[in-house]
Parts: sequence; structure tokens; C-alpha cells
Amino acid sequence: MKQAELFVRNELGEDSTGHDWYHVDRVRRNALYICKREMAGDPFVIEMAALLHDIPDEKLNKSTEQGKAKLDSFFKINEMADNEKDHIIQIIETISYKGGRKTDLQTVEAKIVQDADRLDAIGAIGIARAFAYGGKKGQLIYDPDIHVREEMSPEEYRTGKSTSIHHFYEKLLKLKELLNTDTAKLMAEKRQQMMLTFLDQFYQEWDGQDL
Repeated sequence: MKQAELFVRNELGEDSTGHDWYHVDRVRRNALYICKREMAGDPFVIEMAALLHDIPDEKLNKSTEQGKAKLDSFFKINEMADNEKDHIIQIIETISYKGGRKTDLQTVEAKIVQDADRLDAIGAIGIARAFAYGGKKGQLIYDPDIHVREEMSPEEYRTGKSTSIHHFYEKLLKLKELLNTDTAKLMAEKRQQMMLTFLDQFYQEWDGQDL
């Protein structure tokens, strides 16, 4: 496990889009907490998949191929049973949001890691990460003339014109209803309310009506 931690710290430690080591560590800790509360899943597979889940992400690499090569390099250096490696890779390849297209997750481990990752995209930290990522992409904070996109291909989701505030409606506010486990759904309640409260205050200030 220590080798995975060092590998991720080296690859993502300086990321400024909200996908840094601290994000990965929060996902790992949330995943293990959900695993314990649900009394389900293989803790080793869950922890390894949580640690490695952002390594091949295309938005954090120059290409999809480069991302996959990074993940492959880890497994070449750190040997493990084929069934564990294949399971970890399968989790990583299926848990991404990708414009909201529903993926049929095959295992409880995948459901738990996906829930943990999605929990870190909502609430106070989710708000901070949304604006960090939007700023890095050069997006505006908000433009009322831009419409919320309802249906998107993965490519449109990644590259289409949007704003950080629109991201709440295009992804973040939808995540609570897409969670898999009862534990994650319970954890999401307070985080969801935090985002709704933030948006209400944001619009009041935007319109100059917060007195």
C-alpha cells in the first residue's frame, strides 16, 4: 500500500484542479469507511482502487493512452494477483461520471469506490474543487446567458462551453441520487444541503439582494 501512496503522491501531489493527493486520500478514507459500515467488499481492492482511481484519468493526462501507460507502469513494478489487478483496473475504468452516462457496475467494490469519489465532489470541498477545476480550465465563474446542458456526450461534457456554477446543475447536484450505498446516501445529505445553501447565497449576491 505504501508503494501506491508514494506513486500517487509523485503523480498527482502538485495537481491544482482538485485531484491532488489530499483528494485521493479522502476518497480512500471514505471508501474504507463505507466498506466498514456496509460490511461489504474486499478492503484491499477498495483501498488500492481508491488510491489509483485518478492516475489514468484523461483530463489529468495528455491522452487516454498516456494515462493507461502510467497505471500499467505501477502494476509492472508492484506485482499482485491477477484477479486483484484486473478487478482494480475494472473499477477504475467504470466509475467515472463522463457526462452522466450510467455505467453498470459489476461489483460492490466498484460501487463503494464510486460513492467515495462522488462524495468528495459535493459539499464544501466539492464547491472548492469545482471552482479550482473551473479556473484551471479557464471557465467563467458564471454567465447567466449560458444554458445548462441536459444531455451530453463524454466529449461534450469535457470540452463544451460551461461555467463553474453551471457545473453544479450539470453534475454535482445530480450525484446524490446516483449513489449506490445507504451509507454514502446518508453522508451526502448534509453535503447536498451545503451546495443548495451556497447557490442560494450566490444568486442573492449576484443580483445585489443580499442586504
